[in-house]
Amino acid sequence: MPTVERVTGAVPDPLPGWLAEARRITVLSGAGVSTDSGIPDYRGPNGVWTRDPDAEKLVTLSYYVADPEIRRKAWRMRADLRAGDVRPNAGHRALADLEAQGRLLALLTQNVDGLHQAAGSSPELVLELHGTVHAVECLSCGDRTSMDSALARLDAGEDDPACAVCGGILKSATVSFGQALDERVLVAAAEAAADCDVFLAVGTSLVVYPVAGLVEIAAAHGARVVIVNAEPTPYDGLADLVVREPISAALPRLLGTA
Repeated sequence: MPTVERVTGAVPDPLPGWLAEARRITVLSGAGVSTDSGIPDYRGPNGVWTRDPDAEKLVTLSYYVADPEIRRKAWRMRADLRAGDVRPNAGHRALADLEAQGRLLALLTQNVDGLHQAAGSSPELVLELHGTVHAVECLSCGDRTSMDSALARLDAGEDDPACAVCGGILKSATVSFGQALDERVLVAAAEAAADCDVFLAVGTSLVVYPVAGLVEIAAAHGARVVIVNAEPTPYDGLADLVVREPISAALPRLLGTA
């Protein structure tokens, strides 16, 4: 197990040589990366589920399928948080700049907002572990359409739009509690964790599995581990560097893109 080089409230200056010289960085991003874009996180002190535990039902598959009122609430929330109303922040841009430098191996994200791509990260390097909010899928026939088309139906007066093909239940193309992650995406994420020289976990509580286990895969294959998060995580003791500084301020300096 690596020894923690430094636990700090700010990005170390100068940067450790192993970080400044890293050329194969795999990033795991969580909700904390997007909070400065106006998207609340889930598990933090002011997170959506912390403030309203019942909100978790909206993203739990069994509740969503069984209860039309849960679906109506979920659609209202989706309409209120239209993806077009948010913009990438300095943290997203720093990760896009890291790719432009040729130092990004893969960007694994638990976020569903598409802000990494909006900031300029290549879709080929972004693995959306929990799906995307920009599409909807039918839970019966699998037909996939755009979120914009579903929201247009809400604007027209529907409160629980059904699949236009088979009449089944529509849901955002995100992974809800009780839904399995895409095995192909998980395999690709594990390969990216195993092949990197630095594994950077940023804005994630690292409590949701199997994604949190990517940290262990990276460390077991010799990667240095960096964690940037407002709150402690279960993997801080495995990290070479833990930073508590706000993400949008930290990433540009941590990655040498400022």
